[in-house]
Amino acid sequence: MNRKAIALWLLVAAGLAGCSGREVYKDPAAEVEDRVEDLLGRMTLEEKVMQVTQWTYGKNMNVNNVESETKAVSPMIGSLLYRSTSPAYYNRIQRKAVEESRLGIPILCGFDVIHGYRTIFPIPLGQGATFEPELSEKCAAVAAKEAAVSGLHVTFAPMTDLVRDARWGRVMESTGEDPYLNGLFCAGMVRGFQGDDLKEPYKIASCVKHFAGYGAPTAGRDYNTVELSEHTFRDFYLPSYKAGIDAGAAMVMTSFNTVNGVPATGNKKLMRGILRDEMGFDGVLISDWAAIEEIIYHGYCADREEAAVRSAEAGVDIDMMTGIYCENLCRLVREGKISEDLIDESCMRILELKNKLGLFENPYKDADETKEKEVILCKEHRDLAREAARKSFVLLKNEEKILPLGKEKKIAWVGPYVHSRNLMGAWSFIGDAKDVTNLEEAVKAQADTTNMSFHAGSPMLGSDIRLEGFGEAMEQSHTPEEEEAMLLEAVNAAKEAEVVVLAIGEDRLQSGEATSNANIRIPEIQQRLLERVSEVNENVVVVLFNGRPLDLRDVVSKAKAVLEVWMPGTEGANAIADVVFGTYAPSGKLTMSFPYSVGQVPVHYNEYSTGRPHVPGKDKDRFRSKYLDIPNAPLFPFGYGLGYTSFAISDVKLDKAELGMEDEIKASVTVKNTGDTKGTETVQLYIHDVAASVVRPVKELKDFCKVTLQPGEETEVIFKITEEELRFLTENERVESENGAFEVFIGSDSTTENKAEFVLKK
Repeated sequence: MNRKAIALWLLVAAGLAGCSGREVYKDPAAEVEDRVEDLLGRMTLEEKVMQVTQWTYGKNMNVNNVESETKAVSPMIGSLLYRSTSPAYYNRIQRKAVEESRLGIPILCGFDVIHGYRTIFPIPLGQGATFEPELSEKCAAVAAKEAAVSGLHVTFAPMTDLVRDARWGRVMESTGEDPYLNGLFCAGMVRGFQGDDLKEPYKIASCVKHFAGYGAPTAGRDYNTVELSEHTFRDFYLPSYKAGIDAGAAMVMTSFNTVNGVPATGNKKLMRGILRDEMGFDGVLISDWAAIEEIIYHGYCADREEAAVRSAEAGVDIDMMTGIYCENLCRLVREGKISEDLIDESCMRILELKNKLGLFENPYKDADETKEKEVILCKEHRDLAREAARKSFVLLKNEEKILPLGKEKKIAWVGPYVHSRNLMGAWSFIGDAKDVTNLEEAVKAQADTTNMSFHAGSPMLGSDIRLEGFGEAMEQSHTPEEEEAMLLEAVNAAKEAEVVVLAIGEDRLQSGEATSNANIRIPEIQQRLLERVSEVNENVVVVLFNGRPLDLRDVVSKAKAVLEVWMPGTEGANAIADVVFGTYAPSGKLTMSFPYSVGQVPVHYNEYSTGRPHVPGKDKDRFRSKYLDIPNAPLFPFGYGLGYTSFAISDVKLDKAELGMEDEIKASVTVKNTGDTKGTETVQLYIHDVAASVVRPVKELKDFCKVTLQPGEETEVIFKITEEELRFLTENERVESENGAFEVFIGSDSTTENKAEFVLKK
């Protein structure tokens, strides 16, 4: 609805309401649009401005902090960033809004429920490795249920930013470097959080973030500027946001970065032109934390007043945590510096969301202390967390098939993660370490540990390093003498063991927001532990905990096996024991390339062809696009992951050599389990446009299929290729396909050269 139409409707609604006295907005039988228009017509300018303002509530350090008190919360506030886990606290706040305000408008409560609420699932980058968007949909539904019974209506998730630079700590929130796969996961999570109807029990509104391009900060430094060509921005970075919007996301969050030199939060072209007009998003647009204020520091606005004008004109509906809207909008309207239509427009969208959530009929919705006790961390939720963790693990190396381990072996379990319960990773605010089983406990639950021993070996980080998170700090501090004693104990145990399982990696505070790192290796004190243990025992199995791709050359060279487990969540340790002992075979595949060296980043599989491509094996050809000191290829590429068995994939077969506009080509391979155990393979289909009006990536993921086969069993996997999958942003700035030759690759990862060719004729 345009501004003139809004104004007309408001006049009509106000007139009708004044004549009849009927409060349409309170009538659940009335249409949502009618209810919203009626309510908006009754609101003062001040009341409207309060609706577009978000405060915070809960135990934190924020400017609007009220801790456990409700008296400081205005009953007219539109929304709260809500961190309390108590439904009772929430209900007291909501009661103020619906009973003490003039119009009784309920408050919208939101929080960052990224990869679980109290039951914590693997970080999103780990969930991506499952190649099962439908599994993430289930995880999101569980998170929504736990959040809803605790009083939440909104989650600021999923994050669908495309990520290519492992130096950026927030890669852990994304599902990887591929726009197609990210879009599938984003859409799945939106459906999981929201269901088919937001009024249904245990559903919450999702917020796709961060719009747009936040995943490409210059030099991998958080909050830094972003420099993307229009072509790269549209072809790679925008599609996954669009997938979430098409899935029905109720909200979108602005990003901190600039787009074409203009901060996203004040970028009218980006928000009104691309997000609303092109993508068709008609939901609520919220700023990221203090993002409206930050456009001043960008140098885009002179002061808070101008920041309010620019953001409102760009279409930002809710000001998160600056108070700029609250301070300025009423006065700006009365001075004629901004149209009240803009505020009406935003207010309508917010009220519409509250209606869709059913808050006017039931302002307390699902918040229920009794139900909370039944739902939170129930067996069903823990079982799903364990399944998700197992499927997220990626076996990077398994020399001599050292994994799985027999439970009868003499095993030394070594490393700071042997006893740690902090397996949840960043953005797991409500998760509690006391709910987490540690690795020693998980092993003892599955095996007779008479021949096993458990040792820390080292602290998580050296004593000279201090990390701070959201109100929390690194927990350990050891003297040099204590560190040496820990190391000596572990080395002595390693000498006596048949196998050493080394549980090492990043500290949980080393990834997430504001954790950019130029050095992406495991902490130095843990490197020392690895070196000393590998000197006395050649059978080292590394279980790697981390929130980002790392430089693993030293790790890989000293270990016979490397199992990537990310930050695996509440049931992570039990899942690790399942996989290490062979109860469950690993099947995860990387969705973000692991660099050979930090000097490669940003590195990704779907790079553009160059005029002087490097040809492997021809390193003496100096005048090629290559490094002199390291390979071009990452250490572990996108789509890579081993299992406990082996698979053979046949040559690609196409059922025809030409594709028409209304046609399809069937591309098939035969997949055979050539090993001696049951296993799962993710068969991946990539396409390369050989010659086009703009340079195309060397490969693009277009489809995949997971197959589980018994030893010796084989099956045919058939992919269907249509013209739609061949479209891209052409030289004419239209999304369309072009005639010509295409290569089809099918294999077990992005490096496959197993291909066939067809021609598109439109």
